[in-house]
Amino acid sequence: MAIEYSALSDAELTAFLKLNDHVAFSEIYQRYWKKLLLVSWNHCKDKAVTEDLLHEVFLNLWERRGEELDIHNLSAFLATSVKFSIFKYYQRQNRRVLLAKQNYYTPECTNDEELLDALFLKEYIDGIVETMPEKCRLVFIYSREKGMKNAQIAEELQISEKGVEANLTRALKIIRSNLKDSGVLILMAQHIYRDFF
Repeated sequence: MAIEYSALSDAELTAFLKLNDHVAFSEIYQRYWKKLLLVSWNHCKDKAVTEDLLHEVFLNLWERRGEELDIHNLSAFLATSVKFSIFKYYQRQNRRVLLAKQNYYTPECTNDEELLDALFLKEYIDGIVETMPEKCRLVFIYSREKGMKNAQIAEELQISEKGVEANLTRALKIIRSNLKDSGVLILMAQHIYRDFF
């Protein structure tokens, strides 16, 4: 009996992808290329660059299809991949200063180059956080973005403080692993997000 790939879930398609299934890869491409094109276009406003970045993302997905690829949320993974490709693209361009001034400001950054790094690193990390298991994600958001203490988080989520610590440790491990695997400069991350490391 033939497999109806269009009816498969993202998780099922990802499993077939790991088995070198070209049809599963094609279905993922058909399912997501328009959404990813829009994400890329919203940042670049350049048709050729947008298409190149999208090609890079899907080529990378295919090349990393083996066991090393651990995808829990395909949509979030691909969106994050596009944002990281954009980040790398802007690192190669002379438009960094203009974009930094238009899009982001944080007092921790001392120059325009760091402003743009902060913008894309934050977006990249936000994408990683979206792929985390729900409790892990909530603990991270409450701790790092809302500044809540472990006891407050434990009460909010109805878990023990040790559970909070375990989920936070897991979240930071996921972020570190993703940053390392994707090639994001750890020194840059340490400068902007010192409390992650």
